[in-house]
Amino acid sequence: QVQLVESGGGLVQAGGSLRLSCKTSGINFGISAMGWYRQAPGKQRELVARITTVFKTMYADSVKGRFTISSDNAKNTLYLKLNSLKPEDTAVYYCATIDTELRPRYWGQGTQVTVSS
Repeated sequence: QVQLVESGGGLVQAGGSLRLSCKTSGINFGISAMGWYRQAPGKQRELVARITTVFKTMYADSVKGRFTISSDNAKNTLYLKLNSLKPEDTAVYYCATIDTELRPRYWGQGTQVTVSS
């Protein structure tokens, strides 16, 4: 049974930082590409960052230079460090496994990030 459980969201002032975690089970974490997505109210879910099995990373232009994705294979955990947060970063953040065609497959339940101005 695949489980992805996000944590670390919260309310933060603009310019602040958070670190999101995604604890996984039921998947072979070391051979799965993983990603962080977000969905703001009234908007479509979007890819924020992705990391491959060889630790190659990519970021959406809107977060490049501010967010950092990383993973710890020993802990089966994915992370997203969010720095210099802006009100427009407010969204529910989801982690997901990504298949070989770069499509999300399994999702976590999400964690809310709210940035106040």
